Amino acid sequence: MRFVFFIPLLILLSCAPNKCGVIIAGSTSVQPFIEKVAEHFMEKNPSIMVNVQGGGSTAGVQATINGTCDVGTSSRDLKPSERGLRVILIALDGISVIIHKDNPVENLTVEQIRDIFAGRATNWQELGGLNTEIIPVTREEGSGTRASFEDMIMGEDVISDACLVQDSNGAVREIIATTAQGVGYISVGLVDEREKAVAIDGVEPTLVNLITEKYRFARPFLLLLRDEPQGDVKKFIDYTLSPEGQEILGSSGLIPVNQVSVD
Repeated sequence: MRFVFFIPLLILLSCAPNKCGVIIAGSTSVQPFIEKVAEHFMEKNPSIMVNVQGGGSTAGVQATINGTCDVGTSSRDLKPSERGLRVILIALDGISVIIHKDNPVENLTVEQIRDIFAGRATNWQELGGLNTEIIPVTREEGSGTRASFEDMIMGEDVISDACLVQDSNGAVREIIATTAQGVGYISVGLVDEREKAVAIDGVEPTLVNLITEKYRFARPFLLLLRDEPQGDVKKFIDYTLSPEGQEILGSSGLIPVNQVSVD
């Protein structure tokens, strides 16, 4: 069985594209899902090594522009200044607001979530919970998850500097799983039994609700390229978009592209 190699970003990007196999870098939200696809791809193509690394959506965009990776990944739409890259949608992902599994709160409104992360709501009792401090956990600047959360939830409000800052979905999840007062936001597909995702405005972040667009807090998972894909890069992209690759993504809690509405 082949394994995905995890190489520190600075070392990874010192390899010239196409010299170290297929180099993928960018969104830490996309990373665990594309790793799964890469594992299956390498089992079927043992002569092709796929190196997957995070670094954030902004880092993925820049690595693609600079040509220091074969494929960039982003969990947000590109900014006007980043346009010009080839963009391939591989799936949609929901953003879930998560709390500790023992927290009695089941639903939050968008306004309440804004109040939490803007620092206006500081006690769970204000939101129907216990009389305990709220500990909000956010992502770092440059994170695609944070950019999407700010766009879809925060609006004109600014995330408070009092929030704890973490550099990956996994790190946010670990803190919430071990912190009874915590609240954060991660990909729907990464929520596990150690924490729970609250309903937002009465709608739960289920796959069905995402597909039907009843749950409206979803963002794109993108592959980025400077040029038309060729060789091993094209083989990997074709596999990701194939029924088998899409099944891997769908079984991991994402919305495959063949289920994405084009209306």
